[in-house]
Amino acid sequence: MKDIDLRVYVITTDVPRMGRTHEDVARAAVAAGGTVIQFRDKLLSDETFATAADRVLAIASAGGVPCIVNDRIAIAVAARADGVHVGRSDADPQQIRNRLPQGMILGISARDYDEAMKMNQYGADYLGVGPIFPTGSKADAAPPIGTEELARICRAVRMPVVAIGGINRSNLQEVIEAGASGAAVIAAVAEAPSMELALAELRSIWEKCGRA
Repeated sequence: MKDIDLRVYVITTDVPRMGRTHEDVARAAVAAGGTVIQFRDKLLSDETFATAADRVLAIASAGGVPCIVNDRIAIAVAARADGVHVGRSDADPQQIRNRLPQGMILGISARDYDEAMKMNQYGADYLGVGPIFPTGSKADAAPPIGTEELARICRAVRMPVVAIGGINRSNLQEVIEAGASGAAVIAAVAEAPSMELALAELRSIWEKCGRA
């Protein structure tokens, strides 16, 4: 795997009420300290998704920020994304790894400790765990597991853990202290009055916790 800084992991989204697009969120991430960008949209057709992915990838590449595509493996490979992130039910992670070019990042999801231990046997580069806190960004999100369960997972698995779900500046320190290597954020950035300021604050918390 390429060396990758997972700390400020920004998942893009459209926020129509604020006039913001995936590209706007990606630009803010590049400008203000995002260390990873993930392009995710569950509703777009493959054709529209691929076009949007190309735009987000171009923004990320120009800013030197790794860009990961969610779920759609063929599009991620064709677009030469830095990586792909898949859900726990999408496919066997080992089969997915075999489809990826050498060096392409593979992230996989786990909801709780038991799922994390099942995923631990596969050759993924990082594990996305959550939701940690209540979240409104995903309609079908499972109940939050909290930071004690997160810490238990971080101690047990071999790979870096990226926490997700309801993370913002008020609770990020708890996530860091639980042992996470990164924190994925959506609303905390995309719906903030200033995306750039929100990102800078998140980056600052990591640095204050000695994770520069």
